[in-house]
Amino acid sequence: MRRCPSILTRLAGAVAGAVLAAAAVVAVAAPAQAATLTQVTGFGSNPGNLAMYAYRPDGVPAGAPAVVLLHGCTQNAAGYFTNSGWRKYADLWRFTLIVAQQPSANNANSCFNWFGTGDTARGQGEALSIKQMVDHAKANYGVDPARVYVSGLSAGGAMSAVMLATYPDVFAAGSVVAGVPYRCATSTTSAFSCMSPGVDKTPAAWGDLVRNAYSGYSGKRPRVAIWHGTADYTVAVANATESRDQWTNVLGVSQTPTRTASLPAGTGLEVYGNDAVRLYRVSGMGHGTPVDPGSATDQCGTATSYFLDTICSTYRDALFFGLDGGATPTPTATASPTPTASPTPSPTASPVCVTASNYAHVTAGRAYHSAGYAYALGSNQRMGLYNTFYTTTLKQTAPAHWVIGC
Repeated sequence: MRRCPSILTRLAGAVAGAVLAAAAVVAVAAPAQAATLTQVTGFGSNPGNLAMYAYRPDGVPAGAPAVVLLHGCTQNAAGYFTNSGWRKYADLWRFTLIVAQQPSANNANSCFNWFGTGDTARGQGEALSIKQMVDHAKANYGVDPARVYVSGLSAGGAMSAVMLATYPDVFAAGSVVAGVPYRCATSTTSAFSCMSPGVDKTPAAWGDLVRNAYSGYSGKRPRVAIWHGTADYTVAVANATESRDQWTNVLGVSQTPTRTASLPAGTGLEVYGNDAVRLYRVSGMGHGTPVDPGSATDQCGTATSYFLDTICSTYRDALFFGLDGGATPTPTATASPTPTASPTPSPTASPVCVTASNYAHVTAGRAYHSAGYAYALGSNQRMGLYNTFYTTTLKQTAPAHWVIGC
């Protein structure tokens, strides 16, 4: 497993203690469609001095969702757009991507300033600039205000937590990849200890930090997915648990999972509440965005520096956000404490989700096996090893057609 460079080396001098991410920037490949990643100017007062890029697939309908992407340190919008796999699903399921970019003028390593109080408060700095990008997309692209999401890696993951905390009225859900809890640090000095070994607080103390980010707010809170490699030496794995404690407390659910599952590439999934919070722990993975290059629906991304060939996190997040057109999961669908093997529903029944071992899915006719792996019937999505130890949730979307996730 490749170890990340020393953070003290990377963040010398006045550079803030931001989370490290991929140094390599890969140019955007020539698209199959006419749509391209395009810089947008004049999107607002832009107090954080960020750059905005947008990608709108050909044929994207009015009222489509949007996902805000936040890159890691030393990366840029084009590199993250290209390697993370988000373009694949924007093309497949027709939604808009808003990609923010941090210039080196703000931070020498192009890290979002997730630790600076002036950039992580509602109505200020970089947080407000990102919110203005969303406002621009709503006004000019016809984005559905109720279906806006955010995802980021490393410093971008920490900034994703900032956006979920400061603008719960803007984002329906978000994903924090190799990041930290909101307000884990409020200065350059505290950022170092936040990243490693991490900061230990009670769930209530973490939750209060989020609630204080928008004092008096009583509306709906966004759902949150958390991703972390168990061999991450840049951002300590303890941050995954602390983030879990923060967001479960904010969403009013227990820190005990209602369901667990084993996914490909040694990935463990813990689901909290009625799918309010998800925590993915990728066994043996270092610091980066989990990708799984390939042409299958559940495969995505490019394996390069800090885009690590394990599992396609983008696909899982897209399903969690409901970008495939699926309905929001119901308690029956997501809160099963133990695997079940319910009968296949009739074609006229409401969509049904079934959580079971891959062996049980094959036996029940919801999947088939080939070369030691199980595949969902109809969609042909790879579910992992064909045995009783791998557990998968499948949703029926049509007769004899099942997809991964719910």
